[in-house]
Amino acid sequence: MQVDEIKRYLDEVYLERGLAKATLSAYSSDLRKSEAMLGQPLETAKPSELLALLGRFSQQGRSARSSARLLSSWRGFFRHLVDRGRLAADPTRDLAHPRPGRHLPHSLSEANVVALLAAPDAQTPVGQRDRAMLELLYATGLRVSELVGLPLTAVNLRQGVVRVTGKGAKERLVPMGQAAAEMLGSYLQHGRKELDPNGQCDAVFPSRRGSAMTRQNFWYAIKRYAVSAGISTDISPHTLRHAFATHLLNHGADLRAVQLMLGHSDLSTTQIYTHVAQARLKSLHEAHHPRG
Repeated sequence: MQVDEIKRYLDEVYLERGLAKATLSAYSSDLRKSEAMLGQPLETAKPSELLALLGRFSQQGRSARSSARLLSSWRGFFRHLVDRGRLAADPTRDLAHPRPGRHLPHSLSEANVVALLAAPDAQTPVGQRDRAMLELLYATGLRVSELVGLPLTAVNLRQGVVRVTGKGAKERLVPMGQAAAEMLGSYLQHGRKELDPNGQCDAVFPSRRGSAMTRQNFWYAIKRYAVSAGISTDISPHTLRHAFATHLLNHGADLRAVQLMLGHSDLSTTQIYTHVAQARLKSLHEAHHPRG
């Protein structure tokens, strides 16, 4: 009986690397679709067949960025088979990566961030919670899933850090800064006790019902606060992550330090923010230089 190499590969990398289910699903989709279009087991494909398949995907309107991700999925699959001795050579070895267009993430000005952070009513438990969430998000650049899932045991106010478990179950320590630490400390002493009076929730940010907040709930909240703050552009929790990285680089932060705080495994992922910072510098030059 023919061994399903794709399933075996996905099972093995899931166990070895602890991939998120969404990542695993994306790999599976790429590999299964490729195999279906080839009409043969993927592990039997020759370099010329894979190159032709890339062309077919491109003709179907697949972007260069999407094609680059597809090739990365293939490479992971074939290199795994070679490492396990189940394939003699990697057929993707000489295939060139499509050059994706560089997408610059939308960010917020520092003035807009200040307005957004001040939008929640800090006189109410929910307002204290939301203000603490916004302050912590901007101070640390956490992913929204990391923020809403943050357990109480991960916060160290004395040292001013949070311990975050990110993608691939990798842990990192991120400094939160004085302003965020003070807001978070005040919220933990007051607002949180009203939201979770029986101490049944182990998340830092419980909902009104005493259970952990969801990403969707915070997504809706941040949009409401953006309207209150007079911010006309469409923003999301991820916008504050972008602002965190961009503003750090604008003020001279080291790119590798930003990479560690964001939890990026590859520096090239973080480098996108240098282009945002450069675009900001260019606009400042054009606006203020006599010959701009």
